[in-house]
Amino acid sequence: MDRCVVLVDAGYLLGAAASLLAGEPSRSRITVDHAAVVAGLRERAELETGQPLLRIYWFDGAPDRVPQPEHRRLRVMPRVTVRLGALTRTDGRWAQKGVDAAMHAELSELARNRACSDVVLVTGDGDLLPGMMSAKEHGVAVHLWAVQAADGDYNQSEDLVAEADERRVLDREWITAAIRAKEIAGVCGPTPGPRPGVRPEIAAILAAPLPESAASPHPVHTVGAPVKNGTAPTEHADDPATINAPGKGVPTPKDLADLGRSHASAPQPPAAHSAPPSTLRWSSDKGWTDRPGPDQPDTTGLPTLAQLTTAEQRWADREADITAVSGDPYEVGQVFARRWIARVGDPTHLQQLSSHYPRVPHRLDGELLRYAARFGLLAHKDDQIDENDRYAIRAGFWREFDTVGSPD
Repeated sequence: MDRCVVLVDAGYLLGAAASLLAGEPSRSRITVDHAAVVAGLRERAELETGQPLLRIYWFDGAPDRVPQPEHRRLRVMPRVTVRLGALTRTDGRWAQKGVDAAMHAELSELARNRACSDVVLVTGDGDLLPGMMSAKEHGVAVHLWAVQAADGDYNQSEDLVAEADERRVLDREWITAAIRAKEIAGVCGPTPGPRPGVRPEIAAILAAPLPESAASPHPVHTVGAPVKNGTAPTEHADDPATINAPGKGVPTPKDLADLGRSHASAPQPPAAHSAPPSTLRWSSDKGWTDRPGPDQPDTTGLPTLAQLTTAEQRWADREADITAVSGDPYEVGQVFARRWIARVGDPTHLQQLSSHYPRVPHRLDGELLRYAARFGLLAHKDDQIDENDRYAIRAGFWREFDTVGSPD
């Protein structure tokens, strides 16, 4: 059949792209526009082979072979089939299992059934050499594509390169059309980089320096620091420069509460006594946070998004999550807030919620974070506690509330 097929080893493609753009092969260091990657692969494959595309096979690893958000988005794209191997952890490193075998089997089956005339392989693993040789024996032209190596050398098996009929390199220009390196922030803000129109109160909360009392009994999670036995290493509690320096740690809700209490109890200049001191709050009503007083509206009657959502809407939400929501934590918070505001109906509920800013009521906050977990957020990533996501999710929630649902 005069058609072409593309087999993509996602571990190789994205790992090599991360090395090229971010200096290390960790996929957490890059942001990927999967739709743009698929479109770029299709366009280039049809141009290079001169044949129409039959299908793109995307091979990747996943814990327990459970599709991750990116896999769910990929598998509903036209002409894309996702094949998952296992993702296992050995000696502190993640490794794919079964991906090479699946690619070998698919390549051999396509060639044996004469399903295509040309196969494009985006991989660097020499384990595919027997499959490549088998495909050639069945009359299939094999095109081997490499990602431009960060050090200017090959990042593919030499035997694989020698056996390929054609070889091309996906250079930096091609890669950056769909993949970019993440900016490494210090103390997290509500969004990755400045966003116009963000409430200044959110920025003030996240930029507030930590009190010394918060640094010692409640250790700050350090961005990028390894986690051992489920706990993060602490900064030097006796070094004020370390506590307040940007980029040293992410303040937890507990830290912010301690900061608010310390500010409230500190001596104030005469002009400051005209307004009552406020306590910084961020999320739930439980535990360390101040519970609503008698003069504050009770938020226990606020409905959850699940209570406001019909079966039809739930199905549509799932489809939108798969195809339209990128998984950026700020956007996830916005999407959740937009749906809740559109369905709540009663304006008194909006007024109730507004009066408790910036604390998201406990039931809504739990539901919001569970929703975010569907996109792989809030998890331990590359042995790092990603508290950044938690703040960005809630900041996105309040930003959308400001834009759409503010009763003012």
